[in-house]
Amino acid sequence: MAKFSPEEKIQAVRQYLNGNEGIKTIAKSIGVHPSALHQWIKQYKIFGEDAFEKRYTSYPAQFKLDVLNYMNEHGTSIRETAAIFNIPSYETLRQWKVAYETEGYDALQSTKKGRPSMKNKNSNTKKNQAPVPESIEALQAENERLRMEVAYPKKVECLSSKQGKITKQDKAQVIYELRLEFPVKALIQIADIPRSTYYYWVKNIGNPDPDAELKVWIQSIFDEHEGRFGYRRIRDELRNRGHKVNHKKVQRIMKDLGLKCLVRMKKYRSYKGTVGKIAPNILDRDFKAEKPNEKWVTDITEFKLFGEKLYVSPILDLFNGEIITYTIGSRPTYSLVSTMLDQAIERLTDVDTLLIHSDQGWHYQMKQYRHTLREHGITQSMSRRGNCYDNAVIENFFGIMKSELLYLKEFESVEHFKQELEKYIEYYNHKRIKIKLKGMSPVQYRVHAQHAA
Repeated sequence: MAKFSPEEKIQAVRQYLNGNEGIKTIAKSIGVHPSALHQWIKQYKIFGEDAFEKRYTSYPAQFKLDVLNYMNEHGTSIRETAAIFNIPSYETLRQWKVAYETEGYDALQSTKKGRPSMKNKNSNTKKNQAPVPESIEALQAENERLRMEVAYPKKVECLSSKQGKITKQDKAQVIYELRLEFPVKALIQIADIPRSTYYYWVKNIGNPDPDAELKVWIQSIFDEHEGRFGYRRIRDELRNRGHKVNHKKVQRIMKDLGLKCLVRMKKYRSYKGTVGKIAPNILDRDFKAEKPNEKWVTDITEFKLFGEKLYVSPILDLFNGEIITYTIGSRPTYSLVSTMLDQAIERLTDVDTLLIHSDQGWHYQMKQYRHTLREHGITQSMSRRGNCYDNAVIENFFGIMKSELLYLKEFESVEHFKQELEKYIEYYNHKRIKIKLKGMSPVQYRVHAQHAA
């Protein structure tokens, strides 16, 4: 907005008071916002022409506080309050308000402009020097510091008991609540957060959280899947539910909410040397299948529960990552694998041409196993010795299953674990979405592919 001389302001006010034109018309003709003209009119009515005299006033801190208190008590706007107290620029009042809300009464103290004289410089130097040890000033400063160090943790502990984790925003909130009692600079040092973080939070205080609804959705999906989803799968699930959002934003919000997936653990090794016939590595890490029942992978993993060991033997379809079937037993016997194989073969049709890949575990070298495969026209493939990457897909599944089931839930007994495992396999096949499956679960992807064919 252009600057106006006192004479121009008075002329505009008198033009309005003559009653021939309205505020908007006059404001538009001279190029000023109507609210500014409204402020001039109010100043003129209260103080007359003296309201527009140029003044270089240094307002005392108490006067600033009185003005702010008046505005809060009477509910007047910043422009109205500036007019009532004849403050030339309402922006000056806005600065006082922000300073007081962020740093307290000390921020209203005036600071002299320009370069300080040598006399002032020396006096400031003495003022900034630490108090003499054991003096009254030193004891007062120490007492103030101790009070602050007690007050801050109490506030933080109160937030921690409510939500379990303290974020930078929480720390900024604590500083804001204590700002009138202690220096903000000292509180920021105790909180150990960047100064910019605090002022960013204060600037946005009172504004509605634009991500409030999204946070509810993310927390709901995370809880629904019992903490098994990371930020990418949560992003895909959000899109499935009609909420398109960038994965980086989901990652940031999850970090703010303290949501994090679990890590994975190692698996059982079934290699015991050459006990039968070793098949070549026909799969050769080509883990992509064009249709269901084209490439399957299998292996055995071990669980330790209640002083017992359990062994799980699944078959996974490389087309969509679906678990075709699985068996579980207290010992890694051959029947664990043969029963699994018989159950899986029931899924095959006459048109399927299947390859089954495994490691060189002794079960898969057995004559009975190889005979069953030949009998049903299934090609056998094996990983190279000691090379887990040749069967990486089933290895990956075991890591996921352990992190999302074994290390996530608590079990009352072995039977309880078996029940939860059955539920998990059902969940994995029907509900657990995958990025590479276009945000669909394995079964959803298979059905979708069959309809599209």
